[in-house]
Amino acid sequence: MELTPIAERFILHWGEMGSRWGVNRTVAQIHALLYLMGRPLAADEIADTLGVARSNVSTSLKELQAWRLAKVVHVMGDRRDHFETSTDIWELFKLIVEGRRQREIDPTLTMLRDALVSDELANESHNTEQRLRDTLSFLETLTTWSDEMLRLKPDTLMKTLGMGARISRTVRRKKV
Repeated sequence: MELTPIAERFILHWGEMGSRWGVNRTVAQIHALLYLMGRPLAADEIADTLGVARSNVSTSLKELQAWRLAKVVHVMGDRRDHFETSTDIWELFKLIVEGRRQREIDPTLTMLRDALVSDELANESHNTEQRLRDTLSFLETLTTWSDEMLRLKPDTLMKTLGMGARISRTVRRKKV
């Protein structure tokens, strides 16, 4: 499959952004390709289009499946597995936020809670304990807010985000 110049730029950029977010470049590029194409693709078609090794595509697809960002589908008349991703940007955003929370935030919350009930806490300074409590409080507030936002329907979430931006601009103007 031949990519258009804009599709190629998007896929390369998505790969660069993935690297900055801690995601393997090829994983991000495959996700971008699946997103732009909006149809199921076989692994060999992905490998040929992106010019990457078939083994790299296979490993990357497994990672995308673990993140729930790609799934196997079957195409009538073709025995190969094909892969697709959602083309709903809100669904993708939600999956990414949930995945990052499970991998990054939840373990941090667990560690902070465990540290704050540990017998070893008595050996720490008051400042250290307070910073741990402040961090826990912040992350709990952030995850509660995030959970509430992700429960909203996309159109309601967009309105909420728009209202938040207007409130922020109003508050900044009043400070001046």
